[in-house]
Amino acid sequence: MKHTKHNLLFSSTLLLTLALNLCLFNCADDDTSVEVDQPEVNTTVNFQYKTTIQVGGEASAEISAFDPITKKLFVTNAQANEISIFDISEINNPIQQSSIALSTQGAPNSVSVLNGKLAIALEAPVKQNPGFVLLYDTQTMSLLQTFTVGALPDMVTFSKDGNFILTANEGEPNADYTVDPNGTISIIDVNSNTVTTLDFSNFNSEELALESNHFRVFGPNASLAQDVEPEYIAVLEDSQTAWVSLQENNGIAKINLLSKTIEAIYPLGYKDHLLAQNSLDASNEDNETVLKNWPIRGLYQPDAIVSVNINGVDYVISANEGDAREYEGTPGYIGIDRVKDINLDPSAFPLSEDYQNEANLGRLNVMLSEGDIDNDGDYDYLYSYGARSFTIWSANGTLVYDSGNSIATETLAASPSTFNDEDKRSDDKGAEPESVEVLNIANQRYILFVGLERTDQIMVYDITNPNSPTFLTILSHEGDEAPEGLMIIPAEDSPTGKDILVVSNEDSGTVSFYENLQ
Repeated sequence: MKHTKHNLLFSSTLLLTLALNLCLFNCADDDTSVEVDQPEVNTTVNFQYKTTIQVGGEASAEISAFDPITKKLFVTNAQANEISIFDISEINNPIQQSSIALSTQGAPNSVSVLNGKLAIALEAPVKQNPGFVLLYDTQTMSLLQTFTVGALPDMVTFSKDGNFILTANEGEPNADYTVDPNGTISIIDVNSNTVTTLDFSNFNSEELALESNHFRVFGPNASLAQDVEPEYIAVLEDSQTAWVSLQENNGIAKINLLSKTIEAIYPLGYKDHLLAQNSLDASNEDNETVLKNWPIRGLYQPDAIVSVNINGVDYVISANEGDAREYEGTPGYIGIDRVKDINLDPSAFPLSEDYQNEANLGRLNVMLSEGDIDNDGDYDYLYSYGARSFTIWSANGTLVYDSGNSIATETLAASPSTFNDEDKRSDDKGAEPESVEVLNIANQRYILFVGLERTDQIMVYDITNPNSPTFLTILSHEGDEAPEGLMIIPAEDSPTGKDILVVSNEDSGTVSFYENLQ
């Protein structure tokens, strides 16, 4: 749980109009080329706050899903152990309807809607046990089917063609770290009502090769299959391929939906904070909010991911939040500590630089499992949690673009008083990019939204050129805290006839709507 925020001062206004039929890529200048009439499309982006639903208290509004048939919004409500339902036919006057009570079935972690069907991911009362997916008809609200999936399904989604429901099953250990189920992916075939649950045991033999590029397998006595914790799923447009973020492990897995196999794991490497474009504020005890370069390596550790096809090329975009393991049972496992409390190699970190001073790197939380490359008991490198950025990856896991220090730079300029949660999170993971969503405007313009958990803001970027995105603006609304889930309702499905951004805020228990007033 994070601290309450003060009002954000930055306005959510943006008006940026592009000329119609603007040629963005490789425009032909050959006089003999044949001109093809293109439909006129308004690619203006001008998202404005509309209204907010107060779902409940903390943990009552983590993830939302919208049904365009009934105009219902379904919201996970772990506080009340239910799915809260709202009719948003009139966006300025949402009407709460009867909820789906889950009783002792389990706790809801995620929801997804497609073609009049609602899928709910439930973790079991003992979360190391297999979880469940409940499938409902959105019009009759009748339960159609219950499926058993892997342990701790944390995210559920449909394939684009509606043939599959997928869950990312984290398989987290218990508090003592004595029971550690495999992390898995479950694929539900909607047509045959069968479930295939995939684990990562085939990759156990590849552990050393994966770790050479900073994939992490570090749980006590854990195999790779036990240690991976699938977090989030992005399904490509062709409904044949899915990507799964493995947050704690610093990787992304590629899933073949037709063969129902895990094809590959892509380690994501690290981010060098000595590079000028990767500067950060690493201390909450230096009495200033200034971005500096430090000898730190940040592992990306993506939380939410989204896939997009731009100009015929597939990309995966990640919100690089980072995550530590802290299990305080017996024996348990604590994988995090501050730089001031660990032994540093004196050659790599000279005493003259005073790195362990709290005003320098002393307060920074780093990974205990990484950095002692010669096993002599001191740290030759420092690895921090998350990359404080979003990243665009190619279809084979190659880095196309990373936003560097853009999030820190723009939030510091726009709202200095609330930067990194009033500077309290500078020593941890900064603003914590948590969620990502993309608006595709007629295959002509692509807008990326990035939710920042600790500063209660939504960053907006134009990623039409994936190699060189452009920052546009920041959205925020007073009272919203910890945006966990982002969702676009496209204009053709929207109750207002315009694109709507839906922001589900975990800490404040609110869902807010922003409309594209093009």
